[in-house]
Amino acid sequence: MLDEALLDTPEALADADHRGLLRGAAEAGARVRTAARYAAEAGMADLKPDGRPRAILIAGPGAAATCAADLLGTLAGAGSPVTRLAPTGVAPAAGALRWELPGWTGSVDLLLIATPDGTEPGLGLLADQAYRRGCTVVAVAPTGTPLSEAVAGAHGMFVPLATAPYDEREEPLAASAPGVLWALLTPLLALLDRIGLITAPTDGLQKVADRLDQVAERCGPAIATYSNPAKTLAAELADALPVIWTEGTSAGPAGRRFAAALAELSGIPSAVAELPEALAAHSTLLAGPLAASADPDDFFRDRVEEPPALHARVVLLRDRPIGGLTAAPSARDLALSHDTPISEIEPEPGAELETLAELIAITDFAAVYLALASRA
Repeated sequence: MLDEALLDTPEALADADHRGLLRGAAEAGARVRTAARYAAEAGMADLKPDGRPRAILIAGPGAAATCAADLLGTLAGAGSPVTRLAPTGVAPAAGALRWELPGWTGSVDLLLIATPDGTEPGLGLLADQAYRRGCTVVAVAPTGTPLSEAVAGAHGMFVPLATAPYDEREEPLAASAPGVLWALLTPLLALLDRIGLITAPTDGLQKVADRLDQVAERCGPAIATYSNPAKTLAAELADALPVIWTEGTSAGPAGRRFAAALAELSGIPSAVAELPEALAAHSTLLAGPLAASADPDDFFRDRVEEPPALHARVVLLRDRPIGGLTAAPSARDLALSHDTPISEIEPEPGAELETLAELIAITDFAAVYLALASRA
């Protein structure tokens, strides 16, 4: 259940935030600026790429690397395929994970390594493997870690991870923590801009940071629920199964990121799909026992001692639809025809990276509020 009173008590939220999630969300803009500065200091602006890579491979643990690969692949389009290298191993521990390059990897490919840890032996071995095949290596990780030494040995480029003082703790940061994503993603955006695969110049990254700051002002813990889109969304998703529908090229990665953050930070399962295919993929789900109108048991039984039934709620994340065509009216009709409530989030106008950042920031705040205000 969600403690709605806690949502509007900033002091209580701060006391419950043992993992620094709210601070990470609020400081996302600052992370972007720091990460962009670290990338410049690492010499990224001085790179003279010899054409575009044939393929871009991304390796790293957890949801942050997965989301970074998803975002970069969406932004790059068909210009150069972006593939995440999924790890293997017996456990999700730094010492147990291993990565392998595809057999076709060679000197015309680019390997990106993104990790908030840097102690994974498997990533060091991957950097060495890439060096032996002539594949260029660029890594973003905490400085002073074994990975930084491995990348130096592979004659690759290493960019220190933009961290905050409270990141120095015994327990590792959650891969879906808001600050982690932007610290890993920003240098990679700057790199792909330098290569010519995407448009993310220095002033563009500054605008992304500004947009993240604006969201932090609107969604911060001091802003009441009735005027706070993130707290409102968190309250609406209490005791609900989020059915996340996205429309627009950049909204897809934002929706998948939201689903990952809900699972890792809040322990909430969700379903996610892109419009218009989502209407067919989830129509049976909305018509089944999860529909708000569904009540398969006796209406008159005593429910006082029972938890509320779990029902679906559609979350529609919209950016500019391709070609101006939109399936949003059909989505609303389908949801309402099954008495399923719907929440809609649409960013303010701006460049693709800015609107993407706004969608991610609002849903990150919502996932954090759900994590802090939920109780068993």
